[in-house]
Amino acid sequence: MRILMDQKEQNFTLCTSFKKRFIGLMGKKNIQDIYVFPGCNGIHTFFMKEPIDVVLLKKDGTIIQKFHKVKPWRMILPKKEVYWTIELPQNTLQEKELQFLL
Repeated sequence: MRILMDQKEQNFTLCTSFKKRFIGLMGKKNIQDIYVFPGCNGIHTFFMKEPIDVVLLKKDGTIIQKFHKVKPWRMILPKKEVYWTIELPQNTLQEKELQFLL
């Protein structure tokens, strides 16, 4: 997977291990990282310190839904066709042009 933000390739953390998937962005402040969760169709923001933006994608990279400023202690319930879940710093979806390439 490649993530382009304003046509510049971005680094991201691919969360495939149990530990990375479990911890994600919990407890982090001043989030600037992008986390990608393959095979994940829903998330929670329990124990997070600040809101995040979230994008849900099909396996082929088609965007299913975007969430702006998901506050801590919220859930995005699983959706049937979702394969990729991407967590981004808050306001990324409003301020940047994003592309997800597989």
